[in-house]
Amino acid sequence: MIKLNKVHHIAIIASDYSKSKHFYTDILGLTILQEVYREERESYKLDLALNGNYIIELFSFPNPPKRVSRPEAAGLRHLAFETDDIYQTREHILEQGCTAEDIRVDEFTEKKFFFMSDPDDTPIEFYER
Repeated sequence: MIKLNKVHHIAIIASDYSKSKHFYTDILGLTILQEVYREERESYKLDLALNGNYIIELFSFPNPPKRVSRPEAAGLRHLAFETDDIYQTREHILEQGCTAEDIRVDEFTEKKFFFMSDPDDTPIEFYER
């Protein structure tokens, strides 16, 4: 059996790089570790961290095809972030001009959570610690 240590990173392709960069850094508060422009690919690569841990690789490519997320399709379903205060987190999201679903309670864990979407309609979940 193999031994995995952790999820190293999640790669996301943005249709509008500046809009997604703003979302992940200014709205969600991820920090930039490194940003490079790859001229041969006409592509940006932005490495983002949460609490100092590298978690997201944000790419831009010319004219990427849209990925179906609703109705739910096979593949990655959503990204989920843990938060200490679900109400404060949702209020922050709304104050940034984003929309968010109502807070619900997980029937199995009894923890509160809600969903929103990134600029490319990737579902983002916030889950109470």
